[in-house]
Order: sequence, then structure tokens, then C-alpha cells
Amino acid sequence: MNIGKTILAAAVAATAFSAPALAQETEFQLPEQCTTAATAGGMDHSAMGHGNMAGNQGAGMMEMMGMGGMDLESMPEHVRENVRKMMISMPAMHEGMMMEDADVAFACGMIAHHQGAIDMAEVLLEHGDDPQMRALAEEIIAAQGPEIERMTAWLAENAN
Repeated sequence: MNIGKTILAAAVAATAFSAPALAQETEFQLPEQCTTAATAGGMDHSAMGHGNMAGNQGAGMMEMMGMGGMDLESMPEHVRENVRKMMISMPAMHEGMMMEDADVAFACGMIAHHQGAIDMAEVLLEHGDDPQMRALAEEIIAAQGPEIERMTAWLAENAN
């Protein structure tokens, strides 16, 4: 299984087993235009099966991916931290991409996507040792933070 599938499975596990802890997470939220526009547009995400992955849905997804019973606590700290942060940015990215207006969907999805990259870079800076990877993480933070600000400003001016 490739690393992407492993990380995704770990993310699903984290949702299934730690939804109450994640409810306290306030580090990142999509701009208001990315959440109210979807409701105003009449798109019901829960009807498409894209609701909260906690509980039985999360456990079912883990089983489908062959990762049932995964012990997140036995994983290295950087993996747990990446999974915790990804459980915030991935659902936000999905929610953002569901906007009816293509431009708004792009901005909303990319804001969450960029935040996920920044989060991963911060975890690397906290736990990584390789100078090249640390430099890349710093570049990612420096580049994508201003891009998030640019898209957020565009949404404030252009999203209804």
C-alpha cells in the first residue's frame, strides 16, 4: 500500500476514534463564503454521503481500506500530528470544492489544500532533521500563506 493510502486510512481512523477531540480544534476554518455559499446554493452534502466520517462510517471506511483496528497511538508522533491536522483540512477541502460556482469552489478548496500543506510543513519543522526538507517546508509556508490570503481576499470581494 502506498504512503498516500496509508495516510488517508490513518486520517479516517482518527476521525472514527477521536471526533470529540477534533471538535475542540480551532486552528483552521474555511472563510465564511466557503460555508454559507454551499448552503445558499442548495447543495446537500450529507445526501451525497459526504458528511461526518465519525462513528460507524469511519470504521467502515477503515475496513474497506484493509486498515481496520489500526492503532494510531502506536504510530510516531509526526504521523499522529499530521493525521490530526489532516482531519481538519481534508473535510474543509472537500466542503470547499462542493461550491456551485467553479471559481469559488477552486478558491475554497485550494485554501484548505494549502493549509494542509502548511500544516504538514510545520510538522516537518517540528520533527524533521534533513536540511533540504526543512528548507522546502519553510518555502512552502512562505509561499502558500500569502496565496491563502490572496484567495481569501478574492472571496471577500467576489463570492456572493
